[in-house]
Amino acid sequence: MDPADALSPHPDGVVIALEVSPNAKRERFPNGYNPWRRTIGCTVSVPPLDGRANRAVLALVAEALGAKKGEVELIAGATSSQKRVLVRGMTVDEVAVALTARQA
Repeated sequence: MDPADALSPHPDGVVIALEVSPNAKRERFPNGYNPWRRTIGCTVSVPPLDGRANRAVLALVAEALGAKKGEVELIAGATSSQKRVLVRGMTVDEVAVALTARQA
């Protein structure tokens, strides 16, 4: 997996392109890489009702990257499986290293 293609610099940090699967048996991030869509997979166990899946995604991303929950924000894709998440205070290189380490 080369997560660099799913990461974009942002003035406040890094934007991660995600492909989310709710209602999964287990939660996992990162969960593979889709080279067609240039997205990193993310699975959460909760259903996509009342924003529960979105909140679970943000918590999972924050945990995986060692960020505070308040530093991770959904900026696009609230009702889609394709999401863009902003992680404040990190660089593209820092996120790439963290994701590669978790994938190993």
